[in-house]
Amino acid sequence: MKKFLRYLGLGLLSTFLTATPGLGAERISFFYPPFGDFSLSVDSLETFAKVGKIDQDFSFYANRATPEQLAQLRDLLQQRFNITPTLVSQVTYSPIGEQLVKQLGRLLLTESRKNGFYAIRASLILAAADREGLTVVNLLRKFPSNTIRVNFTEGLRIVDDLSQLIKRKDEVFASLHKEAIAQAATSNIDFSKQPDLRSPGKFTWQKKSLELNDISRSRRLPVDIYLPSAGSQSTKELSSPPFPLIVISHGLASDRSTFVYLAEHLASYGFAVAVLEHPGSNAERFQQYFAGLAGPPDAAEFINRPLDIKYLLNELQRLDKSDPTLQGKLNFQQVGAIGQSFGGYTVLTLAGANINFEQLRQDCNPDNSSFNLSLFLQCQATDLPPKNYELKDDRIKAIIAINPIDSSVLGQGGISQIKIPVMLVAGSQDVFAPPVFEQIRPFTWLSDSNKYLALIENATHFSAIAEPTAQNDVLPVPPALLGPDRAAVYSYLNALSVAFLETHLLNRPEYRSYLQPSYGTFISKEPLNLSLLQSLSVDQFRQIWSGPTPQASKLSNPQPTPTLR
Repeated sequence: MKKFLRYLGLGLLSTFLTATPGLGAERISFFYPPFGDFSLSVDSLETFAKVGKIDQDFSFYANRATPEQLAQLRDLLQQRFNITPTLVSQVTYSPIGEQLVKQLGRLLLTESRKNGFYAIRASLILAAADREGLTVVNLLRKFPSNTIRVNFTEGLRIVDDLSQLIKRKDEVFASLHKEAIAQAATSNIDFSKQPDLRSPGKFTWQKKSLELNDISRSRRLPVDIYLPSAGSQSTKELSSPPFPLIVISHGLASDRSTFVYLAEHLASYGFAVAVLEHPGSNAERFQQYFAGLAGPPDAAEFINRPLDIKYLLNELQRLDKSDPTLQGKLNFQQVGAIGQSFGGYTVLTLAGANINFEQLRQDCNPDNSSFNLSLFLQCQATDLPPKNYELKDDRIKAIIAINPIDSSVLGQGGISQIKIPVMLVAGSQDVFAPPVFEQIRPFTWLSDSNKYLALIENATHFSAIAEPTAQNDVLPVPPALLGPDRAAVYSYLNALSVAFLETHLLNRPEYRSYLQPSYGTFISKEPLNLSLLQSLSVDQFRQIWSGPTPQASKLSNPQPTPTLR
């Protein structure tokens, strides 16, 4: 009975409310066998939210909560989410949004015990349109049913599975961090006496902006080029053009300002950097989408993004022959690419990974849903005609993928096709591209020996990108998901990018020492501790994970556990 009462505590209630801001109308009801029905009135929650009073109805649950849990719940109930009804409508009517709400509707049922999909969507839109705005209590009041029934048994299973998954993810990070420290201990390199790659290089640079127009695909591509100035370095190294060229691909709902810090840093080391925008999935497109002026990004973006970079390289080669400011400045024999999130997928395809339609068919079963949120985006690729798309670009000789999404849309079959040096970067608290699914396990699939895995403890999906501007601050991301101060992550990426590109694009072995675990340990700063690994086999990963494939953890309809693929 004590265990049962613990589950009925406010911690569980808070979990449901935090994850899903729409849990009832007049009453929230749930059934827990063999003890029967339990319920809580919305009036009780509203009274607690507004004046902090715990009435008799609420006291049964409040008495089983800690003061900290009660304070957190009240903060949540009082919070107003500043999003427009248009935005809510656009998202919840999109293919990805519908999938998310339908999965939520399996837990939050109507009074007649039907999937709560339509009721949840309606209440979200109505609450956002109300003058009081979208709050938990207001959303409950808009729910078009007197009672919302929580699938409590399934909810407990989900909470338990998610807790176990988080625990195992933390164990993987801890194990790999321990391994990196052990490897670093064998190094005798004194990095304090070597050049600090976190600091700017000796080149000055100029920015040149272009707007390219691919008429064949109706794609306008804004591009900023950061071009080093010849002879600006005191040494003879890299003091004259042509300069090696790096292309940077932004993530979903971002733009070409997202990685200005990295572009400028690389330019100061003598790299020409071209930062483009992908018009079908950039911040401007999402602003239009949220305002109801455009549809959501479609599956064609999985093809158009790498084609954008191919077109960019083609145009730069053309301009290299005709534009005096670029003529002779770019070395197309030394091209690298860097991408984050959807941009990480983009550079992986350019490196040779094909879209894996067979893997998508296995993972994108509409009756199942993974804790891996990136699958909602990856599975949109199933709308593409299944064929072999020519996305690889042989001009690209090395890539860095930061928080990439790839586990299903590329899968092992796609990732293993890459034959050039790769660095993958992962954050332990990335809930949108979970590190075990999307970076650590895919790292084991890479077949080229020149591969690196950078793990950043407590980093999130947003830790690597620049602070948002007024032009690109379009995603309503809660502050809790942004993570600690990003300055340390910027310094890691600045240093590791220079070391990786100098080593594998310019074939300068003196920079290889910066790619060892000992360098990661040297520059690591709490709470964003950095671990750098050069190898991890499939068998080693299996031993660390010691269980079913991560992708097998489902929100509903659990299936027999498959083996790691």
